[in-house]
Amino acid sequence: MQWDKLLSAKRWGYEDRYTDNYADARSEFQRDYDRLIFSSPFRKLQNKTQVFPLPGSVFVHNRLTHSLEVASVGRSLGRIFYNKLRESEPDIDTRLPLMSEVGNIIASACLAHDLGNPAFGHSGEAAMSYYFTDGDGLIYKDKVTAEQWADLTHFEGNANALRILTHPFTGRGNGSYALTYSTLASIAKYPCAAVAGNIKGVINQKKYGFFQSEQAGFEKIAGELNLMKVSDEPLIYQRHPLVYLVEAADDICYNVIDLEDAHRLSILSYQEVEELLLPLCNSENMPKYLANIEDEDAKISYMRARAINTLIQECSEIFYREQDNIMNGAFNQSLMDVIAEPYQSVLKKIEAVSIKKIYNYASVVQIEIAGYKVMNGLLEEFIPAYLENRSKYHEKLIALIPKQFLTHNADVYSKIQTVLDFVSGMTDIYAVELFRKIKGISFPSMS
Repeated sequence: MQWDKLLSAKRWGYEDRYTDNYADARSEFQRDYDRLIFSSPFRKLQNKTQVFPLPGSVFVHNRLTHSLEVASVGRSLGRIFYNKLRESEPDIDTRLPLMSEVGNIIASACLAHDLGNPAFGHSGEAAMSYYFTDGDGLIYKDKVTAEQWADLTHFEGNANALRILTHPFTGRGNGSYALTYSTLASIAKYPCAAVAGNIKGVINQKKYGFFQSEQAGFEKIAGELNLMKVSDEPLIYQRHPLVYLVEAADDICYNVIDLEDAHRLSILSYQEVEELLLPLCNSENMPKYLANIEDEDAKISYMRARAINTLIQECSEIFYREQDNIMNGAFNQSLMDVIAEPYQSVLKKIEAVSIKKIYNYASVVQIEIAGYKVMNGLLEEFIPAYLENRSKYHEKLIALIPKQFLTHNADVYSKIQTVLDFVSGMTDIYAVELFRKIKGISFPSMS
């Protein structure tokens, strides 16, 4: 892969307006960021679970604050990489005029990386898949292709993000969000079809990056940017190189910031968090500095900032060092997986503590289970209604689906996607409220 092809300001849905003008192109990637910031799917992230569902009055991270922080880290990673290139290749701006924009491309992709995640996080994804693997949705298996069935039985937020950004939803314009090709490719963490799961030697083993409905669109993006194709059947591409930095920004944030949230919720003590973060701060003077701060939250915030800085420096160095292998498709790990000691052992310890004490904390699991029931229950109501529409009750349910999600296609797969688009776009609170109302648990007011 070559950077001169990988960096393109051509816009999805507006290809005919593209001009190869580098002066104009520099602002196009900033426009991607602005379009995402002002978009409805991005605002909805404010009420979508990051780790702690429905946390109540205690402020912890949601998908929106997480995405903003990931974008900040991602921009830094991109800028550091560009600065390293400029030091080693003084003519880089002449040879590759768009290279200075990698920070903006990565920041935009980071903003969008969680747009497709449903309410209640990964348990929401699992609930939507469960409806087809073990629930009422099993009856549709023989009515779709094997490739489409793989999409339905493994609902994937990454693929859903690409769909949100490229699908021509009814009444919303053919170009959708019209992001640049490079930004769209940088979102595709797992650039393969659902049926490509568990392919050995490829980084995108269990997840995937596009539904069957968006496969042709992704092939168009990949062709424009000259992404390396690994396989035709099933369809697999190598990642766009900037995906590694988007992924690293995400990994850095949740590894460190989940600890800060856990302390705010009294799941972890200050001493537990300090023991995990202090080794990542890369400073012998940290204990002395922390001794002058009384507030525990302030201490953790400072350690969090220093730890993130350390990991940014490590990941940017690895990306620069492994650039040739990444461009040749020979690097099939995440950047965080290759961070050297002593940091690697610390990260593994953070992961172990997070799984044991944070992600499996009793109230977190209880709300996840409740959310599982909510998401599955919504599909039980809306999918039969939209596919069968054989009663007044079904008609009433269909009337609740916004027009933008409705399809003119008659095939079962497209109709199921209509409901998945609707349900996956719900916030946590809206999903709970709608579930309670249609199940008769509570009644709506007329105000």
